[in-house]
Amino acid sequence: MDGMPRLTSAAWLLTAAVCLSTASPASTQTQTVPPVATAAPSTAPTPLETFDAAWRVLRENYVVQTASRVNWDALRAELRPRAERATSHDEVRGIVRDMLDRLGQSHFAIVPAPVATEMATSSVRPEDAGTLGFDVRLVGQQLLVTDVDSTGPAAKAGVQRGWTLTRVGSRGVEAALGSLADAPPHVRGFRAWALGTNLLRGQAGEDADLGFLDQANKPVSRLLVRAPERGQPVKLGHLPTLFARLDERRLDVGGRQVGVIGFNVWMTPVSRRFDEAVDHLRDTAGIVIDLRGNPGGVLTMVMGLSGHFVADPVDLGTITTRDSSLKLVANPRLVGASGQVVKPFNGPVAILVDAGSYSASEIFTGGMQAVGRARVFGMQTSGGALPAVLERLPGGDVLQYAIGDFVTAKGQRIEGRGIMPDEVVTPTREDLLAGRDPILEAALRWIAKGQ
Repeated sequence: MDGMPRLTSAAWLLTAAVCLSTASPASTQTQTVPPVATAAPSTAPTPLETFDAAWRVLRENYVVQTASRVNWDALRAELRPRAERATSHDEVRGIVRDMLDRLGQSHFAIVPAPVATEMATSSVRPEDAGTLGFDVRLVGQQLLVTDVDSTGPAAKAGVQRGWTLTRVGSRGVEAALGSLADAPPHVRGFRAWALGTNLLRGQAGEDADLGFLDQANKPVSRLLVRAPERGQPVKLGHLPTLFARLDERRLDVGGRQVGVIGFNVWMTPVSRRFDEAVDHLRDTAGIVIDLRGNPGGVLTMVMGLSGHFVADPVDLGTITTRDSSLKLVANPRLVGASGQVVKPFNGPVAILVDAGSYSASEIFTGGMQAVGRARVFGMQTSGGALPAVLERLPGGDVLQYAIGDFVTAKGQRIEGRGIMPDEVVTPTREDLLAGRDPILEAALRWIAKGQ
């Protein structure tokens, strides 16, 4: 078998776009998502009932912003006649998408019922999920290998950083990327990352026939067999199982030790590992937090993690919903992971971001940047910073919609504009082929200067 994913690329794009920012603002431990049933309704609803339900949910939950007001009655009057004439759920789904497009914001989407059910009842059990051992990012117009797990299938097959991924099974990558051409560059980068992630997903033991361009732009093929996924499996609603991972390391920079902490998703298994990592790195000259390719997660984890780096309570920003608001306050962490008394880390903090840094990653970065507690390095993020939930519609489709908005302590909105790094660094294919990581290198230089 060629190892093609069970979910469509559109499904994974939606999954990543949920981003995983589905936490209720009042929740501090886990994300709260309305349950999604997998059984079909006892009586088939009409397309019009689906449209009316979607319109009602949005009207009742959408958080009005000055720059994006919606006249819901006028919108219903315009679109409902089309829904009345619709003869299928495919047709009314397009009308609902038209309504969502009018909002011009992230975290609004409709998932077709078959896709939602497939994601909810995936035949791949968490313990059977597999990885090919490498990550990809959009660099220029190409999907490049950016990281290779030294112990994974790709490394064993000789896949190298900087190679261009051209094919997965029978599917050409260039054609798949063509659908993203109209998106702004920073948004296109996120969607390409999500698309690449989807293409590489699969079951442990499955093979994948991959095509690349090597360092000499020569076409090469590799047949890889997926190894078991690393990390702790975590489940959220009907989304595919995620695998939370955190890595820490020390680097010697001109005789000074610098700590690097990277994690792939904002989920609760990461929290204690992050606490332990900070404890291990308290004696370093600075700490780098690598959020590249981290699509978000539990928003309120932002408060706990940022508390490691502030000496006094700091307001990082506010999440506002229809009925309430929640200030994300970083309170100093005075107790270590083992219960010992500690002082918050007071050295320089650098945060690394790219187009794959989304949602909770953007909120953490924007909050720390706004209060001057971290310097940000890398590429502009995609600007998808809204807390969202998922709700089943009549007919089985799932509506994803934002329930709130976020502004930093300086009143800056991240939604739609993203995080602009203090130092913009754009890696090239030449950097990757040479084994360089210019984003990390820029952060290390800053810390080495004693900033």
